[in-house]
Amino acid sequence: MGDGEDEKKEEVSETKNKGEPSAGGIVRPPSDGSLCVTEDEDDDDDELAKKIALGPQCTLKEHIQKDADDESLRRWKEQLLGAVDVNAVGESLEPEVKILSLAIKSPERSDIFLPIPEDGKPNGLWFTLKEGSKYSLEFTFQVSNNIVSGLKYTNTVWKTAVKVDSTKEMLGTFSPQLEPYTHVLPEDTTPSGMFARGTYSARSKFLDDDNTCYLEINYTFDIRKDWAAA
Repeated sequence: MGDGEDEKKEEVSETKNKGEPSAGGIVRPPSDGSLCVTEDEDDDDDELAKKIALGPQCTLKEHIQKDADDESLRRWKEQLLGAVDVNAVGESLEPEVKILSLAIKSPERSDIFLPIPEDGKPNGLWFTLKEGSKYSLEFTFQVSNNIVSGLKYTNTVWKTAVKVDSTKEMLGTFSPQLEPYTHVLPEDTTPSGMFARGTYSARSKFLDDDNTCYLEINYTFDIRKDWAAA
């Protein structure tokens, strides 16, 4: 009896692992499950974020001065902050995160650098992807004033008003520094076939643990048989 139950548990575990979606990207092949997803899931995430008590905020100087007698905490803070000039960041409670650049990288072509409009709404098509092609999204950003905790990237994609993909990529916690940070999302593959080709609408956001949004971009893009002419 015991051996039979163990084998069943292993089979269930393998089935769950095979059903897990791949990590991040701009768009993934639509599936029956993704077509049934609604906006309620995003609303649930927002409500949960509002209910979490994160405690009082501190300036960067206060972070350093806290628990000064704890040697392990002091070393951890030094490792997190690196060579940041505490006197240059001021007394601001709120971190500032600025997205400096966005680029689509693919082994099949040169990088596609995406202009970031001030209002977050690119005019017309923002870019075109080739069906069945591998690609990844690379972005650089700068952090100033204070530590940003739990920075994440989210992306939601619709086709003909139907939600076909939703991605959330945790980036981490970052201290202020002059040198920009660079992050590359895991490589993904665009869907292919007659039903995959066409125009999509999407919304990308960069948020932190406090649900502060540092950049929101609402855009459209195409998936075609070939890349757009450079």
